[in-house]
Amino acid sequence: MAVEIYHRLREQMDQYSTGFPASESGVELKILEKLFTEEDAEIYLDLSMLLETAEAFVTRTGRPQEKIADKLEDMAKRGLIFRHIKDGNKRYSAVPFVIGSYEFQLGRMDKEFAELTNTYMEETFLAGMGENVTPLRTIPVGKSVDVGNKVAAYEDAKAIINGKDKIAVADCICRTLQGLLDNGCDKPKEVCLLFGSHADYYVENKMGRYIGREEACAILDKCEEAGLVNQPANMVNPGGMCNCCGDCCGVLRALNLQPNPGELVYNRYWAIIDPEKCSGCETCLDRCQMNAIEIEETAKVNTARCIGCGLCVTTCPMEAIQLEEKPKELHVSPPASGQELMALTAEKRGTNLIPIKMQ
Repeated sequence: MAVEIYHRLREQMDQYSTGFPASESGVELKILEKLFTEEDAEIYLDLSMLLETAEAFVTRTGRPQEKIADKLEDMAKRGLIFRHIKDGNKRYSAVPFVIGSYEFQLGRMDKEFAELTNTYMEETFLAGMGENVTPLRTIPVGKSVDVGNKVAAYEDAKAIINGKDKIAVADCICRTLQGLLDNGCDKPKEVCLLFGSHADYYVENKMGRYIGREEACAILDKCEEAGLVNQPANMVNPGGMCNCCGDCCGVLRALNLQPNPGELVYNRYWAIIDPEKCSGCETCLDRCQMNAIEIEETAKVNTARCIGCGLCVTTCPMEAIQLEEKPKELHVSPPASGQELMALTAEKRGTNLIPIKMQ
């Protein structure tokens, strides 16, 4: 039976992002016991989501200064907390489970952790994610949007990349997990892009490598060809960008459990099909990750399920599919920043970003 500290740790992590809800089996406590020592857990409970130096942490909490800097650095290297380095100064903060310590296990994931996490996802986590503000948003692949439509920079994956000075690439954590369970797909794996301080964190912790804009754009082209959905973090200026498949990706798996996933994503497009051009060839069925297309004599799109990724558009041999803007009243702009995303998610979930010990 898990000791009390892990119950308190779970309760605290449940306050952040998409949460960390309790399951009937208690498998999430086994995840925490595998990742955190009891000392790690005590330190996490004293951290907030605001970056601070080890010295500031000691001053605020009254903890003994001896070895605390080394301890915070060790936790950051193990993916339990985030670390930001600027001008040689290191600052640390708590992170959610998703997006956070789950993804940060990329270099440390083993089969046991994969089994525990997948069990937790299927038992509890994925079903609850549909009630949250999604941590990722969908961007239509570039070739799927008519050049006559004015596309905002935050809706253009390559425009996002070309606006970044520092880029890294890492393996997809979800396909890594499923591969350890022999459930993996054959989609490209080194496709997760990180920007700025997130890129630094991945490279410093040996989870990724720096790349240039040209290679990053080439990765996007490879992902589009492979039928992966482009999903940056759900904010105007994202710190990362995933390229996802419905087989492995936690967000897409969660959306697929919902009756109307198209209503949950931050995207202003959906696909429409011209029945006069459609031959019913079923090419689009293989590309759709949301089961949003049905074939009778011709293909039909269930717009309530369509997330507007555009993958069906780019491979239609009859050019019968295009992306169309949703009605204006259905447009939802992404939050301006990660802080705003966290605040919106907390408000929707009825939680608080202030650590429980500080309330």
